[in-house]
Amino acid sequence: MSDREYPARPIVGIGVIVLKDDSVLLVRRGKPPNVGSWTLPGGAQEVGETSEQAARRELLEETGIVAGPLLFAAHVDNIRRDREGRVQFHYTILDFAARWESGDPVAATDVSEAVWAPLSRLQDYALWSEAYRVIDIARSLLAA
Repeated sequence: MSDREYPARPIVGIGVIVLKDDSVLLVRRGKPPNVGSWTLPGGAQEVGETSEQAARRELLEETGIVAGPLLFAAHVDNIRRDREGRVQFHYTILDFAARWESGDPVAATDVSEAVWAPLSRLQDYALWSEAYRVIDIARSLLAA
């Protein structure tokens, strides 16, 4: 069991929606929760770093990508219960939107793949419903 399972309080998670042309950066998770699932890059905020520092660190560590200015896009509550109804995972996720600045996606740390996914084919990645929602918000924010 990881130190993130059955937490005493919610864990602050950070997600980054990076857009490049008509694509969004996605990663395949290599660790629980959601092993093998496609999602947005991100991870847990560390003590002593701002949410924006955490977003940039996680993005670079997981994918090698550098993003431009970050805009707060949305928050997501991810609460997962075990069979007995106990909270097994509890993340409050802060999602940031950004445009790609440099780098090619290379999977590292706790992801097994990193790709530019065409926005027109996101259904191929079977994302969590909240991921589709925050991607739409990011597209609106970055279009302005």
